[in-house]
Amino acid sequence: MAFDLNKLVLGTPHGVPSAQKLWLYYAGADTIATVNTANYFLDASRLLSLYDVILVTSGIGGTPAMNFVYVNQVTVDTSIDVTDGLAITATDTD
Repeated sequence: MAFDLNKLVLGTPHGVPSAQKLWLYYAGADTIATVNTANYFLDASRLLSLYDVILVTSGIGGTPAMNFVYVNQVTVDTSIDVTDGLAITATDTD
């Protein structure tokens, strides 16, 4: 798959222009290894700012995976990169 701008949602709208934002992104079957590839988010380079955080949800075979990444490099319309991702793990013992 490829990045889908329609699946990127601003999670923290606020009026502070220089503050980082939290975004939510549903990557579908794309793995975190695909999502954290340079320029995956290029179509969103006009929306995303340096150090914005993205909560990435992906799922293969019905098993969801969640990771936090943040924008560590962005040049509008030219390049964008995010960190490798921090996996969010959870257990449900009941």
